[in-house]
Amino acid sequence: MGPYDYGISAGSSSSSSSSCAGGKPTELDGLLAGAGYKVRSSDLHQVAQRLEKLETFMVNAPTEISQLASEAVHYNPSDLASWVDSMLSEINQPFPVSSSDLSDFSDFHYMDDLVTPPLQHEVLTDAWADQSAQQQQPQPPLQQQQLTVVAAIEEDSGIKLVHLLLTCAESIQRGDLALAGTLLEKMRALLSRVNTGCGIGKVAGYFIDALSRRLFSPQAVCAGSVLENEILYHHFYEACPYLKFAHFTANQAILEAFDGHDCVHVVDFNLMHGLQWPALIQALALRPGGPPLLRLTGIGPPSPDGRDSLREIGLKLAELARSVNVRFAFRGVAASRLDDVKPWMLQVGPREAVAINSIMQLHKLLGPDPNRGSPIDSVLGWVRSLNPKIITVVEQEANHNQPEFLDRFTEALYYYSTMFDSLESCTLQPEKAVAEMYIQREICNVVSCEGSARVERHEPLAKWRARLGGAGFRPLHLGSNAFKQASMLLTLFSAEGYCVEENQGCLTLGWHSRPLIAASAWQAVPLPDTNSLPTINDCVL
Repeated sequence: MGPYDYGISAGSSSSSSSSCAGGKPTELDGLLAGAGYKVRSSDLHQVAQRLEKLETFMVNAPTEISQLASEAVHYNPSDLASWVDSMLSEINQPFPVSSSDLSDFSDFHYMDDLVTPPLQHEVLTDAWADQSAQQQQPQPPLQQQQLTVVAAIEEDSGIKLVHLLLTCAESIQRGDLALAGTLLEKMRALLSRVNTGCGIGKVAGYFIDALSRRLFSPQAVCAGSVLENEILYHHFYEACPYLKFAHFTANQAILEAFDGHDCVHVVDFNLMHGLQWPALIQALALRPGGPPLLRLTGIGPPSPDGRDSLREIGLKLAELARSVNVRFAFRGVAASRLDDVKPWMLQVGPREAVAINSIMQLHKLLGPDPNRGSPIDSVLGWVRSLNPKIITVVEQEANHNQPEFLDRFTEALYYYSTMFDSLESCTLQPEKAVAEMYIQREICNVVSCEGSARVERHEPLAKWRARLGGAGFRPLHLGSNAFKQASMLLTLFSAEGYCVEENQGCLTLGWHSRPLIAASAWQAVPLPDTNSLPTINDCVL
């Protein structure tokens, strides 16, 4: 488990089944508990001040560094506050050192790559201490002790970065922009003392950049071009299982909803290369009794170069469908915003079994729009009027739509620390590096933007349940087949930290005990009058 794993998630709910399990106490600071440190949130400021005093001594008294490294191992560093106090109180006292004293240092998981040979973790008892004191063992080399101290300084700098990030966000919320700017300078200086290629250094760097944009260039646009977004999306799809989980789970639910129907119509809210649909086409081809007629309507942004990219994707899917003997029809709907789409554009026929598919799109409709009313209410209203057999919804399991900036920032820091931690298991390059850019743009939008420019307004599953229920939809249980397929998907990834859980008929995928995305299925409660919208008279066979 990396330095950002933790088992506490605000708003997470219990699960009835899971492919993995985990949990941690709630009284400790979640981010630091994941790094192996016992620090209460209320003590974070005091611990940071004491760490600064300790670092000042280590910089100004290099001749005593080796003594300091030897002293540190007499205490359990996981209890950070007590450990720092003991270091400061006894820093000038000489201590006899033996290599046996280093056994307790094995609690520093981040030092596994620095200390050789590997130390065996043993329980220190009085009898063992008496026996070891009588034995003469060689003292560890000075270079090894210095590497130990360097690693400790880097870890302490990471803890201070977290504290400064939260303090800077708090300063911005209360309007103290001068202090926020000063804190940004301190954080950039601290970044030079940590590894920015992974862990807290990488995450902090992205959040520092986002805070800087918010302070000094608030009008800067975080989103890239349509082509850039498609490239980043594709690499994110390849690098980690989150989008694959979304596609597999939604396809299984749609396949089961289409059972017994000969004319089916899928409306995809974000076609994006059509990556989701080859698997569904192949599954329909193997359906007992023969495949149905499949109509696919793909919604996507207009191509900036004038090409009809939606049609190009449709032609490729049509070629695949023809190769497996599935009757197929495609329609592309170009729209810059999902709430620009009108139901008549979809040309839904009365005999069609309709599936609405939304993969990480509905949260973009939660922002205010004084000229259009509520975009989410408008879209859910016409979706319900289509009386679909199923609506598949996959969303980030996060709470980034809170009104207070500090709450939103804190939640984002926890969420994306876990997301980056999971990406460390990716062995694919350059997919991993480009996938990180995909996440970086989300961070930039959550932290830097406000008003209509802030589209990454993620909300947790509990809020989507309430919103969709109030809009006239009832939940559909994602069956055991969806759970089995999602669990099998994870076997394609070497990391053991990914975890699928069942949550009141929905499925979540997370890293260790933290859910990161949630999949759910819904069905519209029929309206009294379904003939008020223009439709095609019949399905073309």
